[in-house]
Amino acid sequence: MFQNLDIFRTAMAMAKHAGNQQALSAQNIANADTPGYRAREMPKFQDTLRSSLIDQKATRSTHLHGQSGRGADGSVVKTVLDPNGNSVSLEEEMVKAVDAKRHHDKALAIYRSSLTVLRTSLGR
Repeated sequence: MFQNLDIFRTAMAMAKHAGNQQALSAQNIANADTPGYRAREMPKFQDTLRSSLIDQKATRSTHLHGQSGRGADGSVVKTVLDPNGNSVSLEEEMVKAVDAKRHHDKALAIYRSSLTVLRTSLGR
């Protein structure tokens, strides 16, 4: 019954997206000195949420999730390169990691607040 509430699903999706962003930032930072490594970045949560709410149908192999350079988690490869062929910017990755933590904390706050409202409405 409670898992069908949209607010809980949205909070869970936001927390998962933040976790994926954190993992991707860690992977990019770990490969910052690897020649030829291309940094990957996640699309914004709003875009992923919007695309999951709208029923979309791929019309060709390169459409939607079949786009070249797109990972299974929805990440996209960056194309700006350093002289050694690496596209990782440590400053950008640190900002993205902090932003992912903020989004994860926000998702937990939404979840806790919704639980409090639910408990109050049940009289507990």
